[in-house]
Amino acid sequence: MENQQLNLDYHRIHNFNAGPATLPLSVLEQVQAELLDYHGTGMSLMEMSHRSTEFDALFQQIENDLSKLLNLPADYQVLFLQGGASLQFAMLPMNLRPAGASADYLVNGAWGQAAVKEAKKLGATRVAATSESTNFDRLPAFSAKDLDPKAAYLHYTSNETIHGIEWQAEPQPPAGLPLVCDMSSNFLSRPFDVTKFGLIYAGAQKNAGPAGTTIVIVRQDLLERVPPNLPAMLDYRLQADKGSMYNTPPTFSIYIVGLVLRWLLDMGGLPEIERRNLAKASLIYSAIDQSGGFYRPHAQADSRSRMNITFRMDNEELESLFAKQAKANGLVGLKGHRSVGGLRASLYNALSLESAQTLAEFMQEFQRTHG
Repeated sequence: MENQQLNLDYHRIHNFNAGPATLPLSVLEQVQAELLDYHGTGMSLMEMSHRSTEFDALFQQIENDLSKLLNLPADYQVLFLQGGASLQFAMLPMNLRPAGASADYLVNGAWGQAAVKEAKKLGATRVAATSESTNFDRLPAFSAKDLDPKAAYLHYTSNETIHGIEWQAEPQPPAGLPLVCDMSSNFLSRPFDVTKFGLIYAGAQKNAGPAGTTIVIVRQDLLERVPPNLPAMLDYRLQADKGSMYNTPPTFSIYIVGLVLRWLLDMGGLPEIERRNLAKASLIYSAIDQSGGFYRPHAQADSRSRMNITFRMDNEELESLFAKQAKANGLVGLKGHRSVGGLRASLYNALSLESAQTLAEFMQEFQRTHG
C-alpha cells in the first residue's frame, strides 16, 4: 500500500464545549505527527504494549511532569484510572470510609449532588452544607460547627460545570479531617497546595487531556484505610501497588495527558495558565456585567467560575437564537446543560484568548441587534 500523507489542512472553530473540551493545537499536531510511528518504533502508541520500555519511559515522564507542575510531595501517589469522576463517587467511600463511619459533603451543584447520591448507596453520608435552596447560585455557607471532626473525610467539588460555581479557596476542615476534592473541571487551571488535601480526583477531559482517564492523587497514609477484599479494579491500594498497571490502562489518553502537561510546563506552569484563564473570564464577565441586564449571570459575583460561565436571557427563544447564530459564526458549545438550560461558555486551559475575545464581541453585537 502506498504511503499516505497526513492531511495538514484543517479548519478550527472556537470551542466552548464543557467536556470533552478543546485541546491545545500544538498537542493535536504532535499527536498527528506521531500517530503512525511513535518515536521511530514503527507503530502507533495505540498499538504499543503498556509494558513496553517505550511506554514505561513515557509514563515515568508523565508522572515526573505532573509532580513538577504541582510541587507534589513524596508522600503522595498519582494513579491513572478509568471510569471518570463518576466512578470515583463510589470508589472514594468504598476505600476511605471505614465500616460504620460517616463522611461529610459540601454541595454547590449537580456533581456534588451526584457524589452524595452514590456515597449514600454505600453507607452513612451527611450533607454538611448545600446551596440547593438558591438553585446553586453561590457557594454553601457553613462554619466549623457544621462539620463533623470524626467524619471519614470532607468532600467538595471545586468547580461545578453545570451551574458555574467555583471555590476561590478550599474549605478548611477540622484538624485531622482529610479534605477530598473533585477537581475535574478546574484541575491544572491554577496553582494549589496539594498538601491541604488527602485525595484529589479529576476526569482528564476538561483541562488535562481527552476523555478516558481519571487522575487520582492520594496521600500515602490514606491507602492504609483501604479495606481488604475490594474488587481489584476499585481498590486504590492495589492500583497504587501496581503503578496503575493492574490491567491495561487507557494508554492513548494517558499519552495525550503527557503532551498537555509538557505544554503547560513550556508556557510557564500553573501561574501562567491562571493568568491566561483570568484574562479570558474577565472578557466574558465584563460583557455580561456591562449589558445592563440583557445577559443575566447565574452565579453570585463571589462564587463565579473561571471555567464555566453560565448566564440567561429574557426567554428561551432568544437563548436558542443566540446559540444558533453563535454556531453560524464559528462559536460552538454555548448551549447550557440540559438540566438547567440557558447559556454556558466553558473557558478551559486550551481555549485561546482570541476565542474569548471573539465571543465577547459576538455578545456585544448580538445585544446591539436584539436588545
